[in-house]
Amino acid sequence: MNPSLIEFPEEFTTERLLIRKPLPGDGKYVYEAIQASLNELKPWMPWAHMNQTEQDVEANVRDSIAKFITREDLRLHLFNKETGEFIGSSGLHRINWEVPKFEIGYWIDTRFSGRGYITEATEAIMRFAFTELNAKRVEIRCDPRNIKSRAIPEKLGFTLEGILKNDGISVDSKELRDTCVFAKIMN
Repeated sequence: MNPSLIEFPEEFTTERLLIRKPLPGDGKYVYEAIQASLNELKPWMPWAHMNQTEQDVEANVRDSIAKFITREDLRLHLFNKETGEFIGSSGLHRINWEVPKFEIGYWIDTRFSGRGYITEATEAIMRFAFTELNAKRVEIRCDPRNIKSRAIPEKLGFTLEGILKNDGISVDSKELRDTCVFAKIMN
């Protein structure tokens, strides 16, 4: 089956969050969140080192919309359900529709950090993958040194399947880095 033809809800909610596909105009909110969070993002996210304008971020959002339509990548934006404030970005990446399997990625606007939003969003996105997309495997990968990121799969009961040694290069290109591979599977 052509993944572009797979139908599923393009937004859903949790107790506190609206989780939805990216829309034109979201670049403004994403740009503001990135700017507010650069110090926290730079150690882990290569794209946080790019000197991006608001227009660059909007172009990236629009590219993610195209990939969402073709089902190549399912970026999701997180908003506070009550206030409408943009909280962060997540999604289902490294998709293999044949299995089907997905990797959840996430980052949060630092101004909303420490309130459990990413844990709440990740749990909902995981459930969405299993129930709406018939996932057989959902992964979360992170650097072992990224304690906040690593805490999410641990809290949600993912299994640490292994640590890939010398799997990547640090964002400053100065050292080899390891990658934790967490997963939940559905039989």
